[in-house]
Amino acid sequence: MTRDFGAAVTGSPDDPHEQARAAREQPLLLHSMAVFRELFETVFRCRDVGVVVEVGVESGQVSALYADLGATVHCVEPAPAEELRAVLDGDPRLNLVEGLSPAVLPDLPVADLYILDGDHNHAVVRDELAWIMANAPDAVVVLHDVLWPCGRRDFYYQPSPLAPQDAHPATTDGPTVWHDELTPAGFVGDGAYTVAERAGGPRNGVLTAVEDALDATPGWRFEIVPAVFGFGVLARTSAPGTDTLFEALRPYTSSHLLAALENNRIALYTRVLQLQYEATARTEDATRLTETVNAQQQEIARLTSELDRSRTELAARRREAQAHIEDPGRAVTRAASDPELGEAMSHLGRALSARLRRTPPGRAR
Repeated sequence: MTRDFGAAVTGSPDDPHEQARAAREQPLLLHSMAVFRELFETVFRCRDVGVVVEVGVESGQVSALYADLGATVHCVEPAPAEELRAVLDGDPRLNLVEGLSPAVLPDLPVADLYILDGDHNHAVVRDELAWIMANAPDAVVVLHDVLWPCGRRDFYYQPSPLAPQDAHPATTDGPTVWHDELTPAGFVGDGAYTVAERAGGPRNGVLTAVEDALDATPGWRFEIVPAVFGFGVLARTSAPGTDTLFEALRPYTSSHLLAALENNRIALYTRVLQLQYEATARTEDATRLTETVNAQQQEIARLTSELDRSRTELAARRREAQAHIEDPGRAVTRAASDPELGEAMSHLGRALSARLRRTPPGRAR
């Protein structure tokens, strides 16, 4: 009997936990272009790709994938971290280009494949596509994040190089699939990026930029693989191999199963974000409550100490008063040696004398 489980991780009766291990080794949020390896293999199989321009570089892992498939890769990154710089410097097939796209595109060799995964907003993507479609008409263009949340809402990496007129009013809150409003419990950038306050409308979002480019330049074809935030493929209809490419991609682009899984994935993930936010808020509330309780306990301890001291002083005063009643001479002697006590007794004597002066004769109290 022939068994073909394809890409499924099934384990075996002797190792029933293999799929579970594979699942927990994945990040909670799949977002890397590395998950699209088989799609890139399809592109390279259907088109002759010798030069790749990659806009937006992750760790260099995906850059090496394009090189493994036979291309020379130009990696466009405006502010590469030292770790990324070391990875790219260590592979002669990878060429680091420090600068902002689309400004650097004219300085690079015309590519056979452009991967656009940089700043996810209309202004940047629209300008990138305008240059590519005018200067590299036979290239294939792959765009990431053409679906939710960037498809119809601009995201702006910070600090943003865009002129004010090219950006929408933005906020640090983020979107969630559970309602249309933004929320601090949503898909937020934690300082890395902000998002447009509103979704939709003109000049807003990556997919809107693609549609505007298609309207401005007829003769191009665009399709989406509905997985991991959307894998878009753009190619000129009359370019060699275009029909073959889209036919090979059809099982992915037409898959209702992939679309359903993607919607379920973002729903679950944004629910996790909400739960994390609520847990953090409860932790912060508990911390503040603990700090308040500690401060109150310290204040209670201080007041208790003051009360104990006052009680001790009061007891001492009572003993002194009793001693005065029982032995006035002793009290006078002690007053002579205790200025504070002497002053108190003098004050008491003056008060008694004044009271006696106010009392009529024969009515002494």
